[in-house]
Amino acid sequence: MEHDAVLHRLGIALAIGLLVGAERHWRERDAVAGHRTAGVRTFGTLGLLGGVAGILAAELTGAAQGLVLAGTMLAALGAVLPFALREAAADNSFSATTTVAAVATVALGALAAIGETAAAGAAAVALTAILASREALHGLLARITWAEMRSAILLLSMTLVALPLVPDAPIATLGGVNPAQVWRLAIVLAAVSFAGYLAMRLVGAERGLLLAGAAAGLVSSTAVTLSNGRAARAGGPVPALASGALAAGAVSCLRTAALALAVSPAVGGQLWLPLCGAALALGLPALLPDRRAAQGHAATLPENPFELLAVLKLALLLAAVALVARLSAERLGAEAVLVVAALTGLADVDAVTLSVPQLVPASLTAAVAATAIGVAVATNIVAKAGYALVIGGARYALRLALPSAAALALGGALLLLW
Repeated sequence: MEHDAVLHRLGIALAIGLLVGAERHWRERDAVAGHRTAGVRTFGTLGLLGGVAGILAAELTGAAQGLVLAGTMLAALGAVLPFALREAAADNSFSATTTVAAVATVALGALAAIGETAAAGAAAVALTAILASREALHGLLARITWAEMRSAILLLSMTLVALPLVPDAPIATLGGVNPAQVWRLAIVLAAVSFAGYLAMRLVGAERGLLLAGAAAGLVSSTAVTLSNGRAARAGGPVPALASGALAAGAVSCLRTAALALAVSPAVGGQLWLPLCGAALALGLPALLPDRRAAQGHAATLPENPFELLAVLKLALLLAAVALVARLSAERLGAEAVLVVAALTGLADVDAVTLSVPQLVPASLTAAVAATAIGVAVATNIVAKAGYALVIGGARYALRLALPSAAALALGGALLLLW
């Protein structure tokens, strides 16, 4: 290894130790010198020790590399642990944080020395942030309920454990349904429910659901409509839930306009004004909810952020609609673009937005492609109103009906005139 590279990596290893040590020293800054287990100097030395061990290991091969690294970390642990035990006995403390942080600092110094400087630096920043966030993390865990913890673990398990195991290809025996797409939709539904729950808890029903709906509209406004409808059926604040669904619809229209412009400027140029008009018709009512009704339910939270069975039922419902739309489109033929767009819009707008403009100008004109996307958006708005009635009940659906009708009228008029 070149001399400059060695010095550079050792410098990063030292910086990692000083970074972690600064937080540890600051934590015990009021302690008299010599009365803390490890401060900025000790951690700086530990980081440099890990860097030296990594440089030495890089010059070796086979088991010798592992022996050098493992021996260095054991030596560091043996040096720090007796003092940590004495400090813990004096303070009547049972924390092992400093000891674990010391071993982690040696390991990160070694990681930097073997060439993974970016990963080691990022991990050191993350480690320091975790150490510095003790009060915030302890306070959060003191306030969190078991239902919230269970839902967070379940959502992470659905995403990180189950999703990679689900087949990601159409299965003929299931009518060409892609199980991974259905599962991803279930994850989106669960995430929307969880985000809405957290937003309600943090900033109240009215503002929380509005913000959560707007953010989730970037992913799936249909999922927001279904999730909020289920919450409304369970007795949640209907005005705030409807506002969240309308905000999601408005953001979805803006997102569709952006996608169309990105795929085909000729098609997007004919769509951006009608879609912005539809977004305006949906978004303005969302900003003017019934405050008295929302305040009357502001303190009412569901017992669980989301119920897995209910989420799966809603995901299967959308998957069934998408399957029916696809099979109908195949029966009608490739030329029936508007009918295909209408059927596809029952469950999803992105498929039409991303595929139809690619047919311009070889198979379609820009005007026909823009009309097809407009039809898909219109069908999706109507479908969401229907889902709202079935899933959320009459009160929830009525609050979506008038803005949806206004969006259809304004967007359609602008599409015809633009």
